[in-house]
Amino acid sequence: MMSRYTPLHASPPVTLFHDGHCPFCQQEVAWLEKHRHREHIALVDIQANDFNPQAYGQEFNAMMGQLHLKDSKGEWYIGMDASRALYAVLGYRRLVKISCLPGIRGAMNAGYRFCPSPN
Repeated sequence: MMSRYTPLHASPPVTLFHDGHCPFCQQEVAWLEKHRHREHIALVDIQANDFNPQAYGQEFNAMMGQLHLKDSKGEWYIGMDASRALYAVLGYRRLVKISCLPGIRGAMNAGYRFCPSPN
């Protein structure tokens, strides 16, 4: 069972699955490519012609609309928890911990669900 602090325990390296057609994702990926801990992250564009979601045990439609992150232990994080796990791996654990607090967690999860999607 996942606790609200589970994203803090994501184990690098991680693989971030993102929508390469999404403007928000494009900005985030551009920032990640320059990050000092870039070596901890593999970036996979789920819109790439050669992407096969079944190779990861996933369905394309389920991956659309929210980030998916898989850590080195095989744990999956989806949506806002994928963002939390990513930022924990990048060294922003204190901010992630704050984002996991009751009230803040719910508000951030709701905000994530209402972010505009290009699809």
